[in-house]
Amino acid sequence: MSEILNLAIQGVQQSQKALCRFITGNDAGTTGSHQSGFYIPQCAATLLFEQPGKKGENKEKIVKIKWQNDFFTESHMKYYGKNTRNEYRITHFGRNFPFLRDENVGDLLIICKSTEEDYQGFVLGSDEDIEAFLTYFNLSPDETNRLIDINGEETSEIRVRLLIKQFISDLTSFPETRQMAAGAQECYNKAYNIATQDLNNNPDDILLKWIDTEYTLFKCLEEKLYKNILSHPFPSIDSFIQTANEVLNRRKSRAGKSLEHHLANIFSQNRLIFEEQVVTEDNKKLDFLFPNGVCYHDFLFPAEMITVLGAKTTCKDRWRQVLTEANRVKHKYLFTLQQGISRNQLKEMQDSQLTLVVPRKYITSFPREYRKNIKSLFDFIQLIQKRQEQIPHRYLFPSK
Repeated sequence: MSEILNLAIQGVQQSQKALCRFITGNDAGTTGSHQSGFYIPQCAATLLFEQPGKKGENKEKIVKIKWQNDFFTESHMKYYGKNTRNEYRITHFGRNFPFLRDENVGDLLIICKSTEEDYQGFVLGSDEDIEAFLTYFNLSPDETNRLIDINGEETSEIRVRLLIKQFISDLTSFPETRQMAAGAQECYNKAYNIATQDLNNNPDDILLKWIDTEYTLFKCLEEKLYKNILSHPFPSIDSFIQTANEVLNRRKSRAGKSLEHHLANIFSQNRLIFEEQVVTEDNKKLDFLFPNGVCYHDFLFPAEMITVLGAKTTCKDRWRQVLTEANRVKHKYLFTLQQGISRNQLKEMQDSQLTLVVPRKYITSFPREYRKNIKSLFDFIQLIQKRQEQIPHRYLFPSK
């Protein structure tokens, strides 16, 4: 980070109110406009005045602005309300003011209010500084031109973004899907101070947050790794299609495994004994088997003590696959992120002895009469813990 970027971030954090916006040709006078100074949107009027201006009246106050932590201007905060005008501006910067020139158009202006009479101003000119500032405050470019949220409500989200940026900084290719999931978990857990107890008490919400964080991480990494490719024209239609297919296939591959990786870590943190991708009849593989494949293939082990869990992001068309994946187990479970399924399909699932497991807050998206038969992730974990308590130690740890 540059020194000016650090100072700008600190200035915003320590201010009463702050705004950022891109400097326009209208500000710099390059559009032929007769206006002067920096335009301030009405949604940020409280940055200038405690009370908004009244239509039909002009309003003005003189303040000191310290620019780039280096020099001061005695500037005017103005509201123009007479005749047809209804706008706010900051004017009077002096003849040699360096930031109202044509070359400043596109720079990021940051105005921070320290007191009613004292302000700080910063102008970021490089792409790296602008992107880093927007990332720090979790702003997209179209979320400028408004007050910045400095009340601390987004602090953890900001930390997530910074940790994601740090995670991908040294990556020159896409990591294996399990590493991607673990990276997202680490970023979220650090930002929100997630402990093992949180994973025990609130696995449903944390799972969704991990998935959201991984999506953001993957998107940031895509933008980084494909930036150079997309900045140049494709030599042919075939090369364009090849790149597009590569992007889509990687997205599908990651999404397909992401849910399983996050569930596996939730289960491990809750001390569940399970095995992934156990091979059963007809060479079929289970997403999750509790407690393990040894128990499944030992016909002396009671089938009612075995639990099968499929994991599918959506399941409107694919839920029936789970029914055929383990012949020994009649009652099966399916975890999904699907929000709402038709009554007809829910009845089919019920008749087929398939129980849905969904994040707790999703349960209300299902028809009321079926909700009692749907388990949250927390409920499912408790079910497995109770069954696990009844299983002999030699089955839970067959290699010991």
